Amino acid sequence: MSKPAEIIVIGGGIIGLSIALELHWRGLAVQVLTRSNTEAATWAAAGMLAPQAEGIPSSALLNLCLWSRSLYRGWTAKLSAMTGLDTGYWECGILAPKYQQLDELNETNWLTVAELQTYLPRTKLSSEVVGGFWLAADGQVDNRKLYQVLRTAAQIANIEIVTDIEVQAFDQPADRIDQLTTNQGDFSASHYVLATGAWSGQLLPIPVVPRKGQLLALQVPDIHNLPLETVLFGEETYIVPRRDGRIVIGATSEDVGFLPGNTSAGLQELMAKATRLCPPLATYPIQEQWWGFRPATVDEQPILGDSPYANLTLATGHYRNGILMAPATAQLIADALTQVTSDHHHLLAHFSYQRFANQKLFPGADATQLCRTASA
Repeated sequence: MSKPAEIIVIGGGIIGLSIALELHWRGLAVQVLTRSNTEAATWAAAGMLAPQAEGIPSSALLNLCLWSRSLYRGWTAKLSAMTGLDTGYWECGILAPKYQQLDELNETNWLTVAELQTYLPRTKLSSEVVGGFWLAADGQVDNRKLYQVLRTAAQIANIEIVTDIEVQAFDQPADRIDQLTTNQGDFSASHYVLATGAWSGQLLPIPVVPRKGQLLALQVPDIHNLPLETVLFGEETYIVPRRDGRIVIGATSEDVGFLPGNTSAGLQELMAKATRLCPPLATYPIQEQWWGFRPATVDEQPILGDSPYANLTLATGHYRNGILMAPATAQLIADALTQVTSDHHHLLAHFSYQRFANQKLFPGADATQLCRTASA
């Protein structure tokens, strides 16, 4: 049996690692259990920080996303200072072209095609574009670089990360978890944090399900002459340029469970929508194609905070915006576990698992039946 830890974080993606580091910075002993992340949203995402481009309506979710975006500059600077590595954080802004003018437009924010084009001096938008918006505060981070930086930071902090591990059961004789049964033996802690993304619904009867997304990347031949230096967030696609000449195009949204693999239909859809918005992209070679699974909930909002178990905290269901919400999620969960009341503490109540209590999404499930065999 592994020696007891103060807190075990189940899940080693960007959410799990962010929480583990925040807890460590507050003086707690943390252990992370993780399996492969190559199919998770951490590795598969495009890394947009886009609460405004996403059009999230005024709500607790928007407040959480805007707050988290505001944390990014300082958070990534701290991580880079700690590790000496680049996270790919880029305050590049987001351009949101439209194929038709919206009835409810605030005309002071609406840009003509000519005005949009000033942000794209080395490429052209489609002739179908009629105008759009410039969202200067939105931006991006390179999610794969960020993941590697978080892993390195955790190693520097001597946070134990146990890899290739599958949590098979929660041993919970009453309203507390006694230990975790895994394919590598039993693990115990005073407290547990569940941050297993799209796989969370396999461990607990909470309404988190996978939404598959296929993506691809193009490569600009001349990285000294980048055609795009801002994200394009269209009505049916997003196009995310990296400083190294890589251009990420995404993403499909498929309700197919954990069905793996890229499909010809999915990749054709991605290229067709991207070249409709920005035709010159059709001439660039394809560098990579991949897929991953977003952790979706019924209301497309995360599940954060308390669980039916006194010593289990939930941090899952971030759907399309897990990368964006990582620093704020880490602070909220760490505040809760260290009994700190911050200006944002009230947000946890909006994302409680209890909002699903009357929906009977898992018939017959209660606090004594929340144990299922699954991979973490």
